[in-house]
Amino acid sequence: MHTIVPGSAHAAPNGGSSDFSTHLYAFLDRLSPSMVGRLYDAPASCLSIFRLLPATGRHIVLNLLWYEQSVTMVDLALWVRTRKSDGGSSGEHRHLSQALTALARLHILNERPGSADELGEGKELDLNQRFRENFRLALTGGGTHGSFGVPSLNEDPSIDVAFLDSYAETQWEMIQHFMVGSSIAGIQRPSDGVLNLLMRSELMTSPTKSLRTLSITSKGFQFLLEDVNTQLWDLLLQYLEEASDVVRVLGFLFMLGSLVLGRGYSTERFSETELTVLHDLRDYGLVYQPSPTSTDFYPTRLATTLTSSAPPLVSSRHADEERGFLVLETNFKVYAYTANPLQIAVLNLFVHLKARFPNFVTGQITRESVRRGLTNGITANQIISYLTTRAHPQMRADQIREGAPSVLPTTVVDQIRLWQQEGERVQSTEGYLYDDFSAAADYELVATYARELGVMLWESPPLRKMFVTGEGHTQVREYIRRRMAGGQ
Repeated sequence: MHTIVPGSAHAAPNGGSSDFSTHLYAFLDRLSPSMVGRLYDAPASCLSIFRLLPATGRHIVLNLLWYEQSVTMVDLALWVRTRKSDGGSSGEHRHLSQALTALARLHILNERPGSADELGEGKELDLNQRFRENFRLALTGGGTHGSFGVPSLNEDPSIDVAFLDSYAETQWEMIQHFMVGSSIAGIQRPSDGVLNLLMRSELMTSPTKSLRTLSITSKGFQFLLEDVNTQLWDLLLQYLEEASDVVRVLGFLFMLGSLVLGRGYSTERFSETELTVLHDLRDYGLVYQPSPTSTDFYPTRLATTLTSSAPPLVSSRHADEERGFLVLETNFKVYAYTANPLQIAVLNLFVHLKARFPNFVTGQITRESVRRGLTNGITANQIISYLTTRAHPQMRADQIREGAPSVLPTTVVDQIRLWQQEGERVQSTEGYLYDDFSAAADYELVATYARELGVMLWESPPLRKMFVTGEGHTQVREYIRRRMAGGQ
């Protein structure tokens, strides 16, 4: 046995560097034990789920994988050693508790019946046998033929990693361009399947429920701020919610995440469900098929990094933007050192763009431009977050040198929030206005009735006017008719 030092292994995907594993873990936690058991029948699924575990959980699994006996809680506690900087003994207990909770909820670690004493220290734990057997196969090879895909015998040498990266980037940018409403030559409109998923995911909305009138939502703008893996899983988890066989589709995604980038694979052993999923995933750039009827496919980097801690797909066309490209001055002027149409379209949602050069765009944040963004569902905090995460390195250097609390000018940040608060001061409510009362007594009787019902939104006794809710309109109208019919 080896002593576990939390954090000593390579960083876990859900250790804070990425959010996609957190979302996926929450989805797995909702699956029933029988559904999780079906997942563990596939070595590729066992490997993928292992990658999602906390670092301490991964160490526990590896220590128990070839250890055929049960292990007690006392022994497990001895395996964990934490550096003083991580909290000492309290840190050890926290790491162990988090790992055991994750392993238990995913049914990887099970308690042996009748093994616990009154204090729980004698509790014996076993590794799920189905998980143990198939995870061993994932690490050593063997098992059902094709559990990690069946390599194609007719690979096309022209389809290399560079080609697949370009294809995946184009397909993914097509979705993002549509979300921000930009039209670029050579970039087509996403398929109806993609657009329906964007609407069902509440990333886009339509007042007429039509795919022709979609516009981005606040959730959609937040989606654009996430890394590529998190964006992908946001959509894939919605796709899974609507799948008829969640386990089979999720297992297929895990299989894709375990394939080799640049290799071709055969579809001849795929079921009808898997072929349907493969067809849908082409629209997102996860797989490439030479033709719709081809029996071969090639996973792109979007697919092979689905469950790994490897960096997501980085745009080779605009790689310099990863370091930051925005400069924001105290006079609200914005300078964007980019030629990326997508980033320019995003800026246009809340910045008044004034001039565009080959690799440079200028604009200004104004009250009207921010309100335009707010109308689209974007919040002030999202605008500030976007500007902060994409700030030019020189702005970050100035912040460190001057000891400023924020990368962005404080005056600009405060003003953006104030402009949002201005819009929140006035709220619109649908209702009905009543006026032209012939006598003050008539007005007072109707107003009293509306107040008692709780449907009065606004009233002005001197003007003999009142405004009631849409729900209360029918009752107030009937009350007036009864009084007129009774001659009162």
